[in-house]
Amino acid sequence: MTVEWINGPIEATVIKDEIIDMEFGTGVMTITPWHSHEDFALAEKYKLDKEQIIDRYGKLLPVAEEFSGMKISDAREKIVEKLKEKGLLVSIDENYVNRVATAERTGGIIEPQIMEQWFVDVNKSIPSRENKSLKELMLEPVRDGKIKILPEHFEKIYYNWIENLRDWCISRQIWYGHRIPVWYHEPKCITKEGADMTKCENVVVSDVEPACEHCNSKFVQDEDTLDTWFSSGLWSFSTLDWPFDSAQDLRPNETKDLKTFHPTSVINPGYEILFFWVARMILMSQYLLGEIPFKTVYLHGMLRDAKGQKFSKSLGNGADPIEIINEYGADALRMSLIVGIGPGMDSKFDIQKVKAYSKFANKLWNATRFVLEQTKDFNTQGSPVYDEEDKKSDEELEALIEEITKEMDEYKFYIVSEKLYHYFWHTFADIIIERSKKKILENKNADSAKALLLNHLTTLLKALHPFMPFITEEIWQIMLKSRRSNSKSEVGTPTETSGMLMVETWPFDFAQDKPQK
Repeated sequence: MTVEWINGPIEATVIKDEIIDMEFGTGVMTITPWHSHEDFALAEKYKLDKEQIIDRYGKLLPVAEEFSGMKISDAREKIVEKLKEKGLLVSIDENYVNRVATAERTGGIIEPQIMEQWFVDVNKSIPSRENKSLKELMLEPVRDGKIKILPEHFEKIYYNWIENLRDWCISRQIWYGHRIPVWYHEPKCITKEGADMTKCENVVVSDVEPACEHCNSKFVQDEDTLDTWFSSGLWSFSTLDWPFDSAQDLRPNETKDLKTFHPTSVINPGYEILFFWVARMILMSQYLLGEIPFKTVYLHGMLRDAKGQKFSKSLGNGADPIEIINEYGADALRMSLIVGIGPGMDSKFDIQKVKAYSKFANKLWNATRFVLEQTKDFNTQGSPVYDEEDKKSDEELEALIEEITKEMDEYKFYIVSEKLYHYFWHTFADIIIERSKKKILENKNADSAKALLLNHLTTLLKALHPFMPFITEEIWQIMLKSRRSNSKSEVGTPTETSGMLMVETWPFDFAQDKPQK
């Protein structure tokens, strides 16, 4: 149909489609297939022409006539002026709100472009994988329970993403990253004696520069790089010597790392990269190895500022972890990010929380100094004999270890860390140490008190180590050194064979299904 426009009548194509929201604006929309995903789909559906209007620098092309070379924002103002001059402007809605994609760092509006790219077909059947598609390879292990996603409600989000997955664009027009291993034959063939140039291949996939068998022309590599998530999707096995022979067959002085460590047990990414990274690792591992990359995905939330905003360089609201660690210690920061924060939960960063756990670290030091000072000449050989009061405390610790062991198996780290914090401070330090002081000073059941102090400290260090690894390891080494200087010491303290706390066993006897003695 013919419609009046700013420079005279034009022929316009008018279509009806359910994509239109009649409650939004005028209920009419323009179609620019080159610069909109939705409009491109409409153009494909109705076989409409596609014409580029905006160049790669955000300026209008000559097709825009008098507005050519203008930035989009400037052109809009000029177009409004023209519409007014022609009497075509009915009204302007100052409260008009539209959803547009913007760049995270600059805030600039993103204008899509039609460009040639490399895609991975996610629906194509794969003969080597029982004719399953990549979609199916990503969905199956989660649906079958081979891969568990925590918290569980993220499994529904995962299914929704994968079930509605489009072909994956893996090429990027950036200079950093893995270069796409595709080579293009030079446009003109250079004669090669005795060769048939009609057999030259135009496109070759190779990790090294290929040579044409049928002419003397060279190949030029594709300038694009692979999507970051394509490369990082290989992480679970590319770090284990894959694809070299040593990944599958033992060579002299080499270990089968891939066989030993793949699939791994647990991976701990942020929920915002569940699709970008986790799903791609499942895809790559399933396709290339025919196995899952990990068994459990424990998702953590996003750390935000005091106002609940995402940490961002552009907003300048971030916290420098190095400065915090230098001031309060790595363990204090670590505990502040674990205690009370469940899987998949966003949290507001609170420096006061870090300070509180820095004080807790000092409490560990002070408690250790007291225990080592009071037990430096204590004979720990043989099983400890407790009085009734200390026996009850020993049983309480056993009950705690049994309780938190179950919670550790359920990935409730946020609960376990808090329980250990409160038990160490309010039970061990405030009650047991204080009453032990009196027993040792008055020499009444002193051996019972000393044995309880040593066994409590040893057990609690093991339990706290996953949450506060640095200070607990340091204390462990101090205790080991103290033990070496005390020939009477044996039971209840670090042994000569222990070495590092990080390789000690968890204080629970899984064979006997009870806490270790």
